Amino acid sequence: MGKRQLLFITYYSKNFDEGLSYVIDLAKIMNRGITALMIYKKSLTEKFEDLMTAVTFAEANEHDAARMFITEDFKKIEGNADGKIASLFKSCRESGVDADIYITKKDITIAIKDFLELKTSIDMVLLSPSVTNNEGVSAKELKRLVKTVSRPIVTMARNVKEVS
Repeated sequence: MGKRQLLFITYYSKNFDEGLSYVIDLAKIMNRGITALMIYKKSLTEKFEDLMTAVTFAEANEHDAARMFITEDFKKIEGNADGKIASLFKSCRESGVDADIYITKKDITIAIKDFLELKTSIDMVLLSPSVTNNEGVSAKELKRLVKTVSRPIVTMARNVKEVS
């Protein structure tokens, strides 16, 4: 069995690395590696537009075009992800922590549950501030996650800047 891991959940966004320094410090203290799961979250409007475009192609008997449209979107994400993945790897490597990084488009609760079924070396789930703040997971989703995940879940918040 490989080294035990901490699962760092973050959204694929400009703030993808928020909380990473905390996760790295915790991994070093606990002598664990880090597995980062970047979740690509589309807005409801984007999802609807993509679905309608794919349906239009399918209705015109352009099934290959519909499939290609859906897969092209994920290829764009993977292409743009190289810099973010490299940044995460660099931060972990410079700190002496092993890291694996994955990207998914699944719903956060489903993504975490599925991932934990595949990777049994995970000891703890850490949700980045981008996941726990307003644009992230709701209280209802968090409760469902706590019920379905048999690992400790740590939520992180952004630092509040003091105003003088």
